[in-house]
Amino acid sequence: MDKCPEEPAPAFPALRGSVAGRLRSTAWSLPVPAGQDVPLADRLPLGHLPLMKRLRLVKASTSITSAKIQVNGVHLHYQQTGEGSHAVLLLPGMLGSGQTDFGPQLKSMNKQLFTVVAWDPRGYGKSIPPSRDFPPDFFERDAKDAVDLMQALKFKKFSLLGWSDGGITALIAAARYPNLIHKLVVWGANASVTQEDVRIYNGIRDVSKWSEKVRKPLEELYGHKYFAETCEAWVDGISHFAENSDGNICQQLLPDIKCPTFIIHGEKDPLVPQAHAEYIHKHIKGS
Repeated sequence: MDKCPEEPAPAFPALRGSVAGRLRSTAWSLPVPAGQDVPLADRLPLGHLPLMKRLRLVKASTSITSAKIQVNGVHLHYQQTGEGSHAVLLLPGMLGSGQTDFGPQLKSMNKQLFTVVAWDPRGYGKSIPPSRDFPPDFFERDAKDAVDLMQALKFKKFSLLGWSDGGITALIAAARYPNLIHKLVVWGANASVTQEDVRIYNGIRDVSKWSEKVRKPLEELYGHKYFAETCEAWVDGISHFAENSDGNICQQLLPDIKCPTFIIHGEKDPLVPQAHAEYIHKHIKGS
């Protein structure tokens, strides 16, 4: 598959956390998941190397590639960094992108141990066109896109770190492609949608009611019309799962996840009640 070179990804200084994280932290004063900026010198044993070799190694280790590659009929944007043998895909949440949701991780994860890829799902970030839509199988579609992206990049096996909607996508991918997934980390995820969840989602439907701190950077990224319409479409799309038996998104797949799994959840998370994390933990053996 052909890679399409692209201009360097813009910095979004106002987006230090994901969209879902910003909604959680701004409205309810909760922390946004983020990595810490650990100086590279503290991570790499470079002291014994000649100066010029150290400089070359640091430069190679800290660079972040931004590109697009055609997958399943769309051009998906991704960022890649590191040269470690353990490949990791970072999956963003609702309205998020690799840069907005995982900027600190792209910068600070140990690049000697890991090769890190952060993607923009179709219709999000810089994977536009196409416009984002939410058919009944949109999580399944994202899971296939994510796995096929990593295979197009020639990774034979890789781990998944999924946040919010990206956590749901990661759960499905780990269940559907067990031979490809090494390890799994999910946080802020849910395997079903309840009527209480629908009530919570409708509370963020109208973006004009969001705080300016959250709304303005997204309007700059997407434009007001696309941002507002996509948020409404997301609320409708994810709320439809509540019409399924038990509100199922991927409950039946959880027992099929065999890789080592780590589940993270904020006990005061106002968008995803803790019961969802407890359900996932209960139904993934060994998590």
